Amino acid sequence: MYKIAIAGASTLLGKELKEALSDSPLAAASFVLLDEDQALGQLDQVGDEVTFVQAISPDVFDRVDFTFFCGPEQLTRKHWKQALAAGSTVLDLSGALDREAGVLVRAPWVSADDASADLFTPAIVPAHSASLALALLMERLGQSVPVRAAFATVLLPASEFGRAAMDELHQQTINLLSFQTLPRATYDAQAAYNLLSGLGESSTVNLASAEARIRRHFAALGGHRWPALSLQAIHAPVFHGHAFSIALELERPVEVTVLEEALSSDHLDLVLEDTDSPSNLAATGQNDVVVRLKPEPDPRNPSLTSRVWLWAASDNLRLYAQNAVECALDLRRLRPQGTVQ
Repeated sequence: MYKIAIAGASTLLGKELKEALSDSPLAAASFVLLDEDQALGQLDQVGDEVTFVQAISPDVFDRVDFTFFCGPEQLTRKHWKQALAAGSTVLDLSGALDREAGVLVRAPWVSADDASADLFTPAIVPAHSASLALALLMERLGQSVPVRAAFATVLLPASEFGRAAMDELHQQTINLLSFQTLPRATYDAQAAYNLLSGLGESSTVNLASAEARIRRHFAALGGHRWPALSLQAIHAPVFHGHAFSIALELERPVEVTVLEEALSSDHLDLVLEDTDSPSNLAATGQNDVVVRLKPEPDPRNPSLTSRVWLWAASDNLRLYAQNAVECALDLRRLRPQGTVQ
């Protein structure tokens, strides 16, 4: 029986993680739910266990096998070393630790690089869900034909930045329709009905930071197996789901069927019909990355292509939570079980 702590249990990502854990082999674990003051005392449920949200105290991490940090970065920075000192394996979903010495960015669905976690690894960072989606596409295609160059635009939803961003996008939408002043505490800009590559000076949402994090995690997952990714992050006026516009240049022309076969693999759902185009709504609740392939025919041989467009979508919170659970399952080998005689 494992004991699992979730710090930031009442956040959007924390709630998604609880559902992912409930559907995993870790569902039988004992759970400790932790959060900030405003969520203390709330009843919650993980699997069949009903418990309540409690404050983080000095001894709360005792005998905890895995601690997931799902809240703000400052919450992780304040408490992760306490969990580590108590002997817990730390998994950071907050974005606070991926530049700490010895911390590894991981995604078990993507072939691991040479570095693997051991007893001296201070923490594991489950790869950002946008990085994971891009890595899955690059790895599957790269197994069939090398990719020479890759360019991607990632459309980020409000849920990427927490409940406050979702609430402000919702209220801005209502106020625009009723010709009222827009709330700007979170975005410091009009996010409703608008695509933005940058936000106001007083914004608490940092697009540049999110874009840099996606780049770091993608590079960590790929090592030197893939070309550098040219990336741009855009805030989209939607509540949930990543969407990706990706252009790839291949090393040599190949038949389209080769690419279709490569994209019809684990954790990818290839769409062949225009009427089923991937979208953030279609991806909601899905465990896979939904993708549509649009090849540009080779001028010398129309049956071949060396340049392709991908339009893809994924459930940002679900994919992130699932990757975190997969990381924990992979790390079970480092947790001693039973009684040592």
